[in-house]
Amino acid sequence: MFVVTVIFEVKADSAGAFRTAVLEQAHNSLTKEESCSRFDVCFDPEREDRIFLYEIYDDRAAFDRHLASAHFADFDRRVAPWVVNKTVETWVLG
Repeated sequence: MFVVTVIFEVKADSAGAFRTAVLEQAHNSLTKEESCSRFDVCFDPEREDRIFLYEIYDDRAAFDRHLASAHFADFDRRVAPWVVNKTVETWVLG
């Protein structure tokens, strides 16, 4: 299993719109991608501008397909103006 973690820091005045967009992205990933088995969206209780994602895919190829999907491209384009920082790490579930 291929694990992806992402930490987003967004503009404070865009936090609500980002929340809506990222929850929609999680739903799309889980329902449209057979090889995406988990897509958790976590919100920092003390900083609404900080969001953590925990995603699990069957393998690296499945994640690459996720990145190439139309729904990911749409999400990425929509949220780009709101994002201050984005840290992506990949892992292998043992």
